[in-house]
Amino acid sequence: MANSVYKVIELVGTSDVSWEEAVNSAVETASKSLKNLRVAEINKLDVTIENGKVVAYRARVSLSFKFKTGDA
Repeated sequence: MANSVYKVIELVGTSDVSWEEAVNSAVETASKSLKNLRVAEINKLDVTIENGKVVAYRARVSLSFKFKTGDA
């Protein structure tokens, strides 16, 4: 079995509904251009507040994907 190499990037997903939707947005958007996605780690959650109300949710996500090698 060959060793594997992974790249980790950080993304910020946003939603006006929930943190879960913000995470899904980040992962789904990344999956359109990155292959072999493996793990998403939520690093930070925050909200945007306007006039005393939450208007947006943000999730900072570390996302890893496997580099393709010539033998796999």
